[in-house]
Amino acid sequence: MPQRLNQALHRFRGPLLVLWLVALAAAAVAALPLADRLSGGGWYVPGSDSLRAVRSTQSGFADRGAGNLTLVVTDERNLAGSAEFDRRTSRVMREVTGDGRLRTTGSYGWLTLSGAAREEFVGKDHRTAVTMVGSALDDGTARRVLPDVQRDLDHRYAPEGLRVSMVSAGTFWGEINKLSAEGLQRAELVTFPLVLLILLLLYRGVVAAVVSFVVPVTAIVLTFGVMSVLAAHLELSIFAQNAATMIGLGVGVDYSLFLISRYADELTAGRDRATALAITLRTSGRTVLFSGLIVVLAMSSLFLVDLNVLRSIALGIVLVVAFATLASVVVLPAVLHLVGDRILRGRLPARRRAAGAHRPPSTGRGDRWGRVARQIMRRPVLFLTVASAALLALAVPSLDLRTFTPDARIAPTSSPVRQGFDTVRAQFGPGTASPHQVVVTSRSELSVPPGAREVAALQERLVRLPHVTAVRSPLDVLRAVSPGRPLAALEPAAFARLPADARRTVDHYLSADRRTMVLEVIGDDYASSDRSRALLDSLRAVAAGLSTPGLHAVVGGETAEGVDANTAIGDALPEVVAVMLAVLYLMLLVTFRSLLLPVKAIAINVLSLGATYGVLVLVFQRGLGSALFGFARSDHLQNFVPILLLAILFSLSTDYEVFLLRRIREEYDAGADSTAAVAAGMARTAPLISGAALLMVAVFGAFALTGIMPIQQLGLGLAVAIALDATVIRLVVVPAAMRLMGRWNWWLPGRGQAPPVASGRAPEPSQTPGRV
Repeated sequence: MPQRLNQALHRFRGPLLVLWLVALAAAAVAALPLADRLSGGGWYVPGSDSLRAVRSTQSGFADRGAGNLTLVVTDERNLAGSAEFDRRTSRVMREVTGDGRLRTTGSYGWLTLSGAAREEFVGKDHRTAVTMVGSALDDGTARRVLPDVQRDLDHRYAPEGLRVSMVSAGTFWGEINKLSAEGLQRAELVTFPLVLLILLLLYRGVVAAVVSFVVPVTAIVLTFGVMSVLAAHLELSIFAQNAATMIGLGVGVDYSLFLISRYADELTAGRDRATALAITLRTSGRTVLFSGLIVVLAMSSLFLVDLNVLRSIALGIVLVVAFATLASVVVLPAVLHLVGDRILRGRLPARRRAAGAHRPPSTGRGDRWGRVARQIMRRPVLFLTVASAALLALAVPSLDLRTFTPDARIAPTSSPVRQGFDTVRAQFGPGTASPHQVVVTSRSELSVPPGAREVAALQERLVRLPHVTAVRSPLDVLRAVSPGRPLAALEPAAFARLPADARRTVDHYLSADRRTMVLEVIGDDYASSDRSRALLDSLRAVAAGLSTPGLHAVVGGETAEGVDANTAIGDALPEVVAVMLAVLYLMLLVTFRSLLLPVKAIAINVLSLGATYGVLVLVFQRGLGSALFGFARSDHLQNFVPILLLAILFSLSTDYEVFLLRRIREEYDAGADSTAAVAAGMARTAPLISGAALLMVAVFGAFALTGIMPIQQLGLGLAVAIALDATVIRLVVVPAAMRLMGRWNWWLPGRGQAPPVASGRAPEPSQTPGRV
């Protein structure tokens, strides 16, 4: 098949390259609206209480809408209660709520209330006032529109000494979308020159380094084009774009390195371009195809998690790796056919070397790797124990790993959106910006007994719960009119006698049909804290305890959303792990015809993954070195990061395992004993794997240093894991473990084992170090 593919590529290389350029151009055009089509949503679990709570309050209320926001105004020159404060704040709030871009459906708070009722909406500094605003904007439109409105507010009111912020999911995710795009641009500006420099150092040639970008650029552009088309019809997360770019660059340049280096080796050995390319496709091409298949299958296991944000990221990675694999075995060979031996041109000045010094791994380096492997295998128990102990020590902090959904703290403190969230928390309490919402629904009007009595008592039960600072509902104003039966004041005649402010409060928390009520429970800590999670458990226990037939309550809010998402990931994790490990085991079993080598590979990956989790906990949760790298400390990791790392690292580490073990297997089948085969395999693959790992670490590290917090955590985790894999794992753990396993490395029941010949058997002359 490689020979037939090579012949077809040679024969149709012209039309193929034209088709490739047309596809790239079409995908680039299709990808133009991608950023506006991606969603900040995807965190709600289908069928969860948090989603039901949101949907129950999106319509039917006087001043709530499809999207709601809190308008925060701080007057730096006047105090609340003064005529000038009232005049300036009222003007700003009327102008903002009257902005046609917001499509305001109503408002409730400082602007619409008067007298003592306003005091609840004035901050501790007596300079800040808030008003809740309902909007008809859907999520996608809000993300596109609200950031522009926020920028206009900054320019318009800042010169007057007024700080105006809109606090909402729409403004937050719109800001994150903008920051994500800016971080992606910075990452690309850093990554492409850095990768080019590393490639120049590895190849010692300009042409080979430039051609290496064919695969990643093709994969990323085609992926963005497909994602843009899908995003027009499906909800795709904004994080999918960053993840696809990061993985596409890392995997694309790695695959290019393996293929181009082998092709250059064959040309240097005196073969013509057709023969060189056929050998490249038969060896490195087959390995790349197998590796791409492993990544695609491993990442596909994440589709078992019923969470759109995770499925979006998995889709982006699956697409970009599939396109990278396709480009590696179809487009890149066609380009190499066209380039021919010019791939060896553009050499950089270097010290005098033997023939073939253009290759990323030199013969001398390969020999050094072989000597290192033999030294380790002389004392396998010692080296394996020390390396495993070091990895386990790094993994210990992972016992404290905590996860949650992203909140406003992932935005920089300079962001107006972050400042708005911080202002609300500082002025009204940490739980005010993310209240728990207890949504009570009834088949009949809530004022009808016996449900009315249970609903009236509900607020008192909620106030007495630990960690509750306040409960906002219509019951307090209704009790002022009807202390014994507060909901009886909802009768039309009684309701008409209520003061205007009281009627506005009732309409804010009660639907127009009087069948749905919202009770906002204010906690005493951030949404992701242990106290907030404990409070959520208590609230849900109270909600589940309603006994009146036809009366039902669900609890929503930021804490509920995060807990439900964590639960969805945790529930699916056993299936994800089982499917992924089964795929990896079977693929390695078929490839190497060994029962125990796949087990060894999986065990080593678990060690590496645990150490990676531990480093992330140390850096982000405990703040060790976070200031040095410019990372913000957090009390948790983003909830999609650990499971994504699990899938990505197992697949990428298996890639390197395949590259190494394939060469070791060749040596073993040729008659070398296990020790000699391992040393020879290390000598011939370790330099190339090290170069590939260096490229990966550069790409992932660049994203870690330039992205927003979720991408920082994902990028750092990938960089650390690949660095550990290329050093401790491949240099120490693998040779030591294989030395101890001996001939059991290749044990497969029912297959006879040929006795090895001389252990020092040299490779054939054509088998030069560094090949895969």
